[in-house]
Amino acid sequence: MKKLRDLLIARGEELLAQPRRPVSYAKHPEADALINNLKRHPHAFVLGCLMDRKVKSEKAWRIPYLIHHRTGTASFGELAALTEESIRKAMAGPPALHVYVRDMADIFYAAVQRIATEYGGDASRIWRGRPSSAAIVRRFLEFHGVGPKIATMAANSLVRDFKIPVRDKNSIDISVDVHVRRVFGRLGLIRPDASVDEIIYRARELSPDYPGIFDLAVWEIGREWCRPKQPVCEGCIMKKYCPTAAGKRPLPVADLHPTRGKEVTR
Repeated sequence: MKKLRDLLIARGEELLAQPRRPVSYAKHPEADALINNLKRHPHAFVLGCLMDRKVKSEKAWRIPYLIHHRTGTASFGELAALTEESIRKAMAGPPALHVYVRDMADIFYAAVQRIATEYGGDASRIWRGRPSSAAIVRRFLEFHGVGPKIATMAANSLVRDFKIPVRDKNSIDISVDVHVRRVFGRLGLIRPDASVDEIIYRARELSPDYPGIFDLAVWEIGREWCRPKQPVCEGCIMKKYCPTAAGKRPLPVADLHPTRGKEVTR
């Protein structure tokens, strides 16, 4: 297990050390430009994080841009001046921007108002000044409708993708998705039917200083080699130490429970 841990952490650190580059969260040029511009539009990143649930990730991350587009607002100040009903109408479309239109519109509106009142309209104050990772996670948890999964995902994205300096990383947990569940399962790091909490605590056990270090490496492995039905073990960087690749462990059925433990909006 030590070899598996060391390889995953080493790959995670290698990916983390790569230079800052724009991230295609929304797979939409204008939406991604808005989200990646933390200097002028930090609220777009925060709102994208809050929308990222129960729909395809890229659809959720397009919502901040599309709300701006549908309401005709160009700045955060104009967005903050909108009524809750205006946000609901923009969210409803057609087409609807989310499967839970009313719930997510309420979360969106409440987040805009919180940024306006608690952060003076500047969402970057959430992570400014090299705060502790716990402070960033706690500040995201204070937004309506946000649980630990989204809060830690947001903190990890800031550190990993935007290279935001923080005092420590020990409160940034792994974001449990189908890749994490599948790869950890096939590597023998978790039981096939492990709960989300078990997976989080396994990551904390393996890397107490930064549990979320596994996210990038595991996502890469899951996307490139450890595929759900036809894993390409031959090319995988974990092949030498993976019990599944060696035929010593059957493929776990972890992907049968991809939503276990996810946050819900109602």
